[in-house]
Amino acid sequence: MSDSNTAVSLPERPLAPVTGGERVEALDVLRGFALLGILLMNIEAFVGPLNAALSGLDPALTGADAWVDGSIYLLVQGKFYTLFSLLFGAGFAVMMERAEVSGRGFGGLYLRRLTVLAALGMIHMVLIWSGDILFTYALLGALMLLLFRRTPIARLPTWGVVVYLLPSLFMFAIAGMVFLGRLTPEGAAEIDKAFAGEAEKWQAIIDAQRHAVGPEGSFAEATAQRWADFQQILGYLPFWGPTILGMFLIGAWFWRSGALSDSRGHEMLWRRLRFWGFVLGLPLLALAFRLTPTLELFRLDFVTVSAGLFVALGNLALCLAYAATLVLALHGPVWRDRLSILAPAGRMALTNYLLQSLVCVGIFYGYGLGYFEALPRAWQPVFVLLLFAAQVLFSRWWLERFRFGPVEWLWRWATYGQRPPMRA
Repeated sequence: MSDSNTAVSLPERPLAPVTGGERVEALDVLRGFALLGILLMNIEAFVGPLNAALSGLDPALTGADAWVDGSIYLLVQGKFYTLFSLLFGAGFAVMMERAEVSGRGFGGLYLRRLTVLAALGMIHMVLIWSGDILFTYALLGALMLLLFRRTPIARLPTWGVVVYLLPSLFMFAIAGMVFLGRLTPEGAAEIDKAFAGEAEKWQAIIDAQRHAVGPEGSFAEATAQRWADFQQILGYLPFWGPTILGMFLIGAWFWRSGALSDSRGHEMLWRRLRFWGFVLGLPLLALAFRLTPTLELFRLDFVTVSAGLFVALGNLALCLAYAATLVLALHGPVWRDRLSILAPAGRMALTNYLLQSLVCVGIFYGYGLGYFEALPRAWQPVFVLLLFAAQVLFSRWWLERFRFGPVEWLWRWATYGQRPPMRA
């Protein structure tokens, strides 16, 4: 990294969107892979009520449906939004590095970028689907800019892991207070009553979501429910937002350390991440699954929060193992050619993410084709693979003709204040 004297002597060049020749293929392949995993995770919340998809294994399922639900919970859920968050943090570091090299300011430009992302997230969340992540990314990206812009490279992974684990530590503190409160019969009765009330409220939200977006719901009712969901999500942000912010920091470290930009020079690091990620991640998740296969959100005893900690650690380990597996596979010519088909979808990640919502809402919601709660759990991965394959083909076709995905193009135009060339 340039020192201050060198930075002053550099001629100022205007920042502009990254062109095809400047892109790092590993980032695009990882984004494409993350898109597939995110759709595998989100499909349950498209087919049915959003909140009903947040509690692990559905005890009502049997046979193939139960096996698929359990497999998605163990291998997918929580592993791919963390991977996408890691890549968002890496993108932050890329943009900051390019700003320093060009001698231009970074903070104002990045805030404009986040403002546009927040606007896209609000449109997505209120008008299309409640499960949006873009608005949250914009909020936490601003926090990263404010608190961690100048954090030394060597401290980024430590801060990342600490921030990532803050929700688990917070839940242990709450479990301790609940334990103390249960020491008297009166306290135990009061706590049980409070938790029962919260569980009833949670079920009421699920019922409201089912009505709003199911066969009897209208677009107006669904929009009103999405606005209510948005307020609920903001209320729970302190409980899960640090997980995303922690992954931002870890992702920034992967770029600034050179592990992503020069993955061959850091091959031993990636091999260790792959080995230890699988060796630690799978047993931790299996243990958590054994303790509480279905998460009881308002139980909050030490068994439940311990399972939550194991899930958090297992998700992080498996996320890094997946990333390392793909990065190492790209070092060989055979797998590099095979995995390169994911790169166009990754280059259009924002467009494809929003397109997934539009397609799924159009198929499953009552004001669309109305197949709400009609697709069995066992068939949902098949639907996901077909939709993602179509996105891969569409992305390749689009990028043979245009430089950016349509939403990426708008995002860059609004960020840089100048219209980038669209035609390839």
